[in-house]
Amino acid sequence: MLINLVKKDLILTKKYLLVMLLFAIGGPLFISYRMPLSGNGNISFLITVLFMEFILFNTVSVSEEKYKGSSLLCATPYTRNALVKAKYLLVLTIFIVSLGLYTITSLVVPQLLSRLSVLGVGTALLLVSLYFGVLIPLQYKYGYEKTKFISMMIIFVTPFITPVIMKWYQSRPVSISISLPLPHEIQQWIPCIIALAIGIVSMMISIRIYASKNL
Repeated sequence: MLINLVKKDLILTKKYLLVMLLFAIGGPLFISYRMPLSGNGNISFLITVLFMEFILFNTVSVSEEKYKGSSLLCATPYTRNALVKAKYLLVLTIFIVSLGLYTITSLVVPQLLSRLSVLGVGTALLLVSLYFGVLIPLQYKYGYEKTKFISMMIIFVTPFITPVIMKWYQSRPVSISISLPLPHEIQQWIPCIIALAIGIVSMMISIRIYASKNL
């Protein structure tokens, strides 16, 4: 059931889907070339995946707002819980596809694109989870029109402030040492675990909001 809802969302994005898939390949290459910093692979992947998530998720939101898609789907056998869960699954699907395309590209042109670390992937997933963990419940609560400007501002400011922050950090490194009684390999996965927890909590909040909303 959830897979069918995600397929429906991807069909709604078909006008931009091919362009976004090409962007997932070319975007990191361009960003890494224009921003020759250490660890630029993690930065270029983060910026690319945020843009892909924003464009595709926004396209679905616009279409559903325009054609009252949520109201119509609630008249079908699909439950409100399933509709909410499908939105989070869509965000995760886009992330996984972006990660796969980036990994393939980095294997083809390793001289331009560095491999992602587990910590880099986890950090990107954590930031995506924070963004959509706040955005999705707000959209269910207040609607797309009232929240679109906040999300647009955050997404379009990110590519400009991220390189500045990284240059500042590398010129004035700050050491933050947190000792945890865990093996180093497990500590690398902590951002992914936190991201998963944020996603689950956000999804539960969205389900509660949507269940009580009058469509």
